[in-house]
Amino acid sequence: MVGALALIVLVILGAPLFAIIATSALIGFHGEGIDLSVIAIEIYRIADTPVLLAIPLFTFAGYVLGESKASERLVLLTNALLGWMPGGLAVVSLFACAFFTALTGASGATIIALGAILYPAMKQAGYSERFNLGLITSSGSLGLLFPPSIALILYGVIAQQMDLDQPVSIDDLFIAGLLPGLLMLALLVAWSMYKSVGDKIPTTSFNTKKLFTALRQSCWEIPLPILLIGGIYSGYFAVSEAAAVAVMYVLIVNVLILREVKIKQIPAIMRESMVLVGGVLIILGVSLASTNYLIDAEIPTKLFDFVREHVDSKFTFLMLLLVFLLILGMMLDVFSALVLIVPLTLPIAVGYGIHPIHFGIIFLATMQIGYFTPPVGMNLFIASYRFNKPITELYYATIPFMLILFVAVLVITYWPALTMSLLEIRNT
Repeated sequence: MVGALALIVLVILGAPLFAIIATSALIGFHGEGIDLSVIAIEIYRIADTPVLLAIPLFTFAGYVLGESKASERLVLLTNALLGWMPGGLAVVSLFACAFFTALTGASGATIIALGAILYPAMKQAGYSERFNLGLITSSGSLGLLFPPSIALILYGVIAQQMDLDQPVSIDDLFIAGLLPGLLMLALLVAWSMYKSVGDKIPTTSFNTKKLFTALRQSCWEIPLPILLIGGIYSGYFAVSEAAAVAVMYVLIVNVLILREVKIKQIPAIMRESMVLVGGVLIILGVSLASTNYLIDAEIPTKLFDFVREHVDSKFTFLMLLLVFLLILGMMLDVFSALVLIVPLTLPIAVGYGIHPIHFGIIFLATMQIGYFTPPVGMNLFIASYRFNKPITELYYATIPFMLILFVAVLVITYWPALTMSLLEIRNT
């Protein structure tokens, strides 16, 4: 009782999330008479996980790219490739945002960095204000399912610590996210093309000279995803090694060759990126310690028994899970949601026969939508601030995109083959 009151007081006082989680773990272990050094041991164990090196390295590489003019070159290249299509500029925006978010791991950064380029360009091309706002706000989180997504890596680390019967490797998660991510992109592309034709947005003719110019300007960015994804899938790189290669590549290109990022900027970029990483890792460490207590106390088992008592079918469980994750996505960033909720929900999902890799893709795909779900999705407030628009205007703008992506999430959830088929093909 005293422990519960202490937690309530911490929440009211606005204590950091990691402090609340650590306190709950301390109270739980103390109540069970277990030596509290188990928390320090758990933090050390997670620090000793080799794949964890990928998170700070990919984050730093993403922040360096964000400070360069890579985003502008990316837009020019995709516009030269796709601008001739109906809704070409909208399609360009979707692909550029998805790619940029996959590299940086931050949907808010995508809205801020690419919004400054895409929003005025789409407005000038004749797209409506509401459509522009909705597309940029919703596509800011599209890259969470594409490698080298930090969210996928973090989910893999958490799942690996839970001693599940079914293995969960980072490489498998990268492969599993491809088709679901492409489905979400494809549905938004189809909607954008439909709206463009209906609104009679003019298209631009394909220009070979413009394409070669864009290719020449992007000659340093194009090899990076090929190098990383090809290296990981071919088995030539481990994920952590690919992250190190990414850092070296972006530093050499953007600092020494293109000189768009000054050497004197590196310490500030490093500090900013590592503040984010530090927050994620300390929450991860204390959360896994808290997870150990939950497992020792058989909380997931009891929770599963309770859910199974009231929910008979896997179909119903999945629908309730989607509603829960949508609400969760409005209130928490994806990293906090992963370390807090996955240890509780993953064992229940496995109990219903859901593969851990499939569950991870469902989790992240639904969290993507939660980012811009009214009334309190995080991306809504970022876009409102970035474009100086009332939050209610963002509500109306994002609803069509939210509904389309929710259809995609339903397909991902109830058609496991979409997620697992590439893994099965690779393993045959």
